[in-house]
Amino acid sequence: MMAAQLAAGCTTRRTVQPEPRGVVIGEPTAERVGAQVFREGGNAADALVAGAFAACVAAPWRCGIGGYGGHATIVAAGKSDVVSIDFNTTAPAAAQPDMYSIGADGQEVDDANKYGWLALGVPGTMAGLQMVLERFGTRSFAEAVAPAIEIARGGFTIDAKTALALQGALTRLRADPGSAKLYLRDGEPFAAGATMRNPDLARLLSSLAKCNSAKTFYEGDIAAAIVEAVEKNGGLLTEMDFASYKARAVRPLRLSLNDFVIHTAPLTAGGLTSLEALQVVSDLKGLAEGNSLAAVHARVEALRLAWKDRLTLLGDPERVSVPVEKLLYKAYAQELAGQVQTAVKAGKPLAVNITPEHQGGTVSLSAADRQGNLIALTLTHGGDFGAQVTVEGLGLTLGHGMSRFDPRPGQPNSPGPGKRPLHNMCPTIVFRGDKPVLAVGGAGGVRIPNALFCFLEQYVLREQSLEQAIAAPRFHTTGTLETIVEPHWPAGSASDLRRIGFDVKEGVSARLSAVELDGGICKAAFR
Repeated sequence: MMAAQLAAGCTTRRTVQPEPRGVVIGEPTAERVGAQVFREGGNAADALVAGAFAACVAAPWRCGIGGYGGHATIVAAGKSDVVSIDFNTTAPAAAQPDMYSIGADGQEVDDANKYGWLALGVPGTMAGLQMVLERFGTRSFAEAVAPAIEIARGGFTIDAKTALALQGALTRLRADPGSAKLYLRDGEPFAAGATMRNPDLARLLSSLAKCNSAKTFYEGDIAAAIVEAVEKNGGLLTEMDFASYKARAVRPLRLSLNDFVIHTAPLTAGGLTSLEALQVVSDLKGLAEGNSLAAVHARVEALRLAWKDRLTLLGDPERVSVPVEKLLYKAYAQELAGQVQTAVKAGKPLAVNITPEHQGGTVSLSAADRQGNLIALTLTHGGDFGAQVTVEGLGLTLGHGMSRFDPRPGQPNSPGPGKRPLHNMCPTIVFRGDKPVLAVGGAGGVRIPNALFCFLEQYVLREQSLEQAIAAPRFHTTGTLETIVEPHWPAGSASDLRRIGFDVKEGVSARLSAVELDGGICKAAFR
């Protein structure tokens, strides 16, 4: 059950020591805590939730106890039913489609939807982790949160990436009293190698542990303290917004390809885009295979068309009409495949006119155990340190869920009262025949759906091994002509795309965390 960073050309390499009971992969602190939970007899849900709580403390720029939320997709040992847990944020009841000022470029003029107290939706992370534990775990909430309390109280070492994120967010962290108290010393951010402690957050988590529940985070003194800070700083969240928030169990989206069945978190999660593109590529058959110009062009166009649909049609399906079934119909895939074939034959990009998306952040964890439980879970602040505001006295940095709405009124994903925004997280479970074999998810904001597409195209359509699929070079597009390829992408293929009109640049992909069950043996890979 070794877990390794397997792809050539990647700078981050990590292994997870084998545990006879199971494995967690995706973030170093979560992996260590998860391994300890397995040694103590916990199952995959116990290990994953405890690891996620710990990551919320030790990776404060990527996720947090006040993170805006996420999704999980889970299949329990011996079961065939797959469940997704939706703990996405909800907008305040006072939110309106025109609540932000929009510039000529279609973006919010002063980043109020990204930073500050107007960027806050209800934080969903605590409710989501509790639901995963209650439905699929064997340990108590108090036991699950104990490692996070120890890390918050005793401290953790700032690594190079956290130090870099602190520098990038320095101006706003300095301007916010709660954030300055937590992340700065004498006005300067913690440097790599320093020890950071969060005693206020340790006390908050200890109070929840005594109640053995996250209830007071949403209905009680903690919720009241958060709302007091929000109101003091001009935000919209109320105690009623917190009290009415619920994580929920939902039915995943499902797509059958070859001998595989893919189950991914439904809207407002991001996996629909990956599945739509996979269905188109499947219909293209041999045209999209290999690294010829025609094959690469076909795969890029399939994703571009899926992103066009994502950015023009998708939103909270409980608040707007979204043609989910149509987007996964075989007939619609054939229609899009015909457009791709026309573009490939002409040797020109399709004319797709949309505004590019730029979002980052996130932690994604996947876990498996020897009993057969498989879980993929993704949680986030949004971007680095979320809204970059912290509730004084609680040590609680808050995620910027409102940034995931389209700030323009009149769009399917515009803000609205109690609405859930479209996001990029897409935790996924894959069956081969009638057996669950894989859990996978990604971290990296807007790049996640495309990384998942690239991985599943290899694993499901080409039937490559876990090691081969995770190592295969990936590309990224949000529908425009800009196409990002990884450093180990074939140079000739990149040049060919440039020649026919694409703006090809070198960059990074989302980081995928995958676990596989193979004959009772757990395997894991991270890249």
